[in-house]
Amino acid sequence: MEPTAVFALDQDITTLILESLDEGVFTVDRRSHITYMNKAAEQITGWNRNDAVGTLCHDVLKASICQQQCALEKTMETGRAQRNIRATILTADMEEIPICLSTAVLRDANGTMLGSVEIFRDVSDVETLRHELAEKYVFADIIGASRPMQELFRILPDVADSDAPILIEGPSGSGKELVAQAIVDLSARREGPFVRINCGALPDTLLESELFGYKKGAFTNAFRDRPGKFMQANRGTLFLDEIGDTSPAFQVKLLRVLQDGLVTPLGDNESHQVDVRVIAATNKHLKKRIAEGTFREDLYYRLAVVPLYLPPLRERRKDIILLAEHFLARSSLKRAKAIDRFTSRALKALYDYDYPGNVRELENIIERAVVLCHSDEIDIEHLPDEVVVPMQTNAEASADSMDEIDLGDRRRPTTRRILSARAPDRKVAHLTAEAKKLVQVLDAHGWNRQQTARALGISRNTLWRRMKEYGLIP
Repeated sequence: MEPTAVFALDQDITTLILESLDEGVFTVDRRSHITYMNKAAEQITGWNRNDAVGTLCHDVLKASICQQQCALEKTMETGRAQRNIRATILTADMEEIPICLSTAVLRDANGTMLGSVEIFRDVSDVETLRHELAEKYVFADIIGASRPMQELFRILPDVADSDAPILIEGPSGSGKELVAQAIVDLSARREGPFVRINCGALPDTLLESELFGYKKGAFTNAFRDRPGKFMQANRGTLFLDEIGDTSPAFQVKLLRVLQDGLVTPLGDNESHQVDVRVIAATNKHLKKRIAEGTFREDLYYRLAVVPLYLPPLRERRKDIILLAEHFLARSSLKRAKAIDRFTSRALKALYDYDYPGNVRELENIIERAVVLCHSDEIDIEHLPDEVVVPMQTNAEASADSMDEIDLGDRRRPTTRRILSARAPDRKVAHLTAEAKKLVQVLDAHGWNRQQTARALGISRNTLWRRMKEYGLIP
């Protein structure tokens, strides 16, 4: 049941309480005219209450959410309270102040709606601390508190200031292109073109024509001259993504361009000088590929004048919560939802998960959670099964009695094996009727908890408790 504000106390006592609060409080009637403002609200907004009463609230607060996402209007329309909404207001002195506000319906003792009440507090100190942390843990849109990321932040300005080729190694989804963009933005070439190409997405013939360009008539359907990516990136930067997926034959041609700075379009007898800084990236272990004979050692050292490495997210767990909160703020704003935090259970699940898809997977998980969440906080019910199930079962399952999924350096038990591990000991005949029915539904859905809960019309947490109660899981 949503809370409402009811004036049931003696008016003098009510006023005394409201005037003693450090939080600003004001009430509005059903047409959004201010009917009351306490002392703290005066101090925060700079408005005298005598001038504010009778004025439309958006003319007093001038809040960033007034025009499109007014919390007071939403409360009066739906009857539902709004909690912990972030906004900024413009004071009487035209100073912008960040606030955190909550609203509730205002009713009289008979339950008749009178309007709504807003409680807000100045969070300038909190925002100052947030900005200080951002300066320490955010660098050119890259977020990281872990030692590898802090070391990267330390050297990036020097790396960007140089014109030397750079090789960024790291698993897929770890943010290699974001690092490349940061280097460009910090470099003297930031005003020049930044051209990207995924080398692993094209066969050799197409990759050559894309990078080096071609002359009219060089091949079938070459109806006009076309400059390649090297020419397009002249006086700028060329980003060669997935360079580890190229063939040795193509690597020879690329090496010549990097050594001489000369590009020869297909079908052309003339070479063209280019001034391009090359940043390459790969999710492959190139030194291993050199040993296998699939990547040229001379090209590696030509590209890796400045080598950078982005570790997988599971190896920099200090970054997980920072990234999750960043993605939550961005996704909530994008979808106009007032979701500003995670429950402790959700944070633990996010922290413990291994993220085979790295930062990109975490971003997708948070965006999905925001879509599914209809409250002001993300809980484990909004997270995918693969994130939540290991948290619930790791301490309950024996590693030598379960199938395992290889997730890089760690191994994690599968949900199906955890559940079926007890199957030989489970005597279905002795189960209660309710337990037997639950087993039937679980079997029908392959013991997938999310699908089973949906079929039964209950939450996954409720399903988990019933399975524990009936002895279906350890």
